[in-house]
Formats: sequence, C-alpha cells, structure tokens
Amino acid sequence: MRYESCAYALSWIPSEAVTGASKIVFDSGFTHYDQPPPAEIGDIEVLRATDRFRFANVLRAWAEVDEAGTITDAGYAGGGLMGHTTIRLGAMQHTFQAVQLPDIQQPPVIDGDRVTFTQSVGGRTGLPAPRHVRRPPFVQWQAPLVWTTLSLTVQADGQASYSLIGASSFPRHWVYDDNGQLSHKSGLTDFTDWYRTSFGRHSPWGDEESAALVTAVETALERTLSVQLMHGSAKPVITSAEEGTVLVRQGDPGTDVFLVLDGVIAVERDGERLAEYGPGAMLGERAHLEAGVRTSTLLAVTRCRVAAVPASALDQSALTELSGGHRREEGSQV
Repeated sequence: MRYESCAYALSWIPSEAVTGASKIVFDSGFTHYDQPPPAEIGDIEVLRATDRFRFANVLRAWAEVDEAGTITDAGYAGGGLMGHTTIRLGAMQHTFQAVQLPDIQQPPVIDGDRVTFTQSVGGRTGLPAPRHVRRPPFVQWQAPLVWTTLSLTVQADGQASYSLIGASSFPRHWVYDDNGQLSHKSGLTDFTDWYRTSFGRHSPWGDEESAALVTAVETALERTLSVQLMHGSAKPVITSAEEGTVLVRQGDPGTDVFLVLDGVIAVERDGERLAEYGPGAMLGERAHLEAGVRTSTLLAVTRCRVAAVPASALDQSALTELSGGHRREEGSQV
C-alpha cells in the first residue's frame, strides 16, 4: 500500500519584521510588505501568481508498505517555489525574480515502522542589496539567502507528523498541515542578523542550519480581534522589549489588551509559568473583565514586539469569549 502526505511552509514579509534603514525602502513604497497568507492554502500556484508569499517549501512524500506492515520504499514528490519582488519608482515598476537554489532532500530515513523526510528549500531574494565585506571593494551587491527546512514522518499505518526544524531568521514562516490548514508559525524574526549573515556557508547549502523557534497558531477569534486592534478606532501603541522584560506584572492595575507581533511571551502566575504565546496571540483581556487588576504577569521570553490598545476599544463579547478560551488553556489569564 502506498501512503502519501504533505507539509507546507509559506514565507512572507510582515510590516513589523523589517528594521533599521531598510524600513525606509519599504515604507516609501519602493518595495512592499506582504499581506498575511490565508489560513488555508487552497491552490498554492494561485497564491504564487497573486504574490501572496516570497517562497514556499512544499514537502510531499510517499511510503510503500507491504502486507506485513514493513516500509519497503519511500521518496519525495515536492520541492520549493520562489516568488518575486516588485519595486516601484513613480509610475515605473520592475519585477525581480528570486533565484532558487537547488532543493536539498535528505535520503529518506527508515526506522522500524516509520520513515522521515527532510527538505530544505530557498534561495536569494529578488532584490540585490549592499553588504559590507572585509576585502576590496568592501561592498558586495548580493541578496541574502532565505530558506526553510521541513521534516515529515510517515508511519507504516499512514499516520504522519511534521515540523519546521530550521529556517532563515527572516522573513516570517507559516507552516501548514497535509490539508493545507495553518498550524504553526515561526515565533521570531531577526532582520538585522539575517541581512548581515545569511550568505554562503551560513545556510543549509553551506552545511549550517539555523534552528527555528516555532509557536502554535492563534485562533480564528484572535485573528478577528487582531484586525480590530490594529485598524480600529484606537491607534495601537507598539512597544519593543528585550528578553526578560516584564510587560505587565501580576497585581498591577491595567486594562490594555496586547497583540504579539513578534517573539514569544510567557504568562506567569504566582511564579509559575502557565503558557507561552507567539505572533498573533492576544493577551491581557481578563484584567479588563475582572476589576482592572492584572491576575498574571506577562514576560518576554525572547526579544519581542507587541501592540496594545485599551480593552474598551474592542468587541466586549469577543473579549469574553477569548478569556474563556484562555481559561481552558491554562487555568488563568491576565
């Protein structure tokens, strides 16, 4: 019997991910940020044609299993898809096609009743950029490398599991399951590190991987509320925090609701860590619903960015529903 499975990673550039002088290039309209990819992939070629991602890792694989339940053969049937970068100067525009490097597909590893596939895809971004080097002419015009590395395990009974085990520190990477449903996200982007170091040997093509920090995906309710927070009547206050920073402390007054834009935030109560949340998560609603006092502490596990608005600016019934979900997840919330 032949079993097939698939995992996807779509990579895109959110507005909060670009830092430093390069942000001016994006904010001026010379090039553009990306709208978030959909929560369900659908036809991935349509997404590429409509510029919904910068590149994609499509890990499709199969396993042949005999009547005794032994895996007899296995192989790949997917690969990488590169997008493009469009620049605009007045009425003129030009599209640069990204340069795809050869897909790296490790030989399938059969271990008893399961087989594991590992695939790295990516290449050079479409728009070359200046980079300082130590030798003449001291400036090199070359686009940094981007990539994701997915792992997919297929068992002899057809069940499958997958994970994002490596990725460039920029841009944002979203992971989808075999049904094309969004399931996980990379938790932290680092534009500065990527811009300076993602060349040559500092990539899977140079035998150097960069581990990916992965977080669970937010709920549909959080996606709806995040749009209200970012584009509603109250202008969000965006704050950057270093690792270890306390954003709010248990027992303090406060009613702002927070949206995690980048990084990982921990929720702690009475010194006990209850949960960790990544980009897209909304936190802080319980204080508004319960007397305006923080019942938990929010702590930056990594460098992070958050957006905040007064809870009164958001739909109150939705906040009540959000709080109920948080209670089920961890037993308490801020």
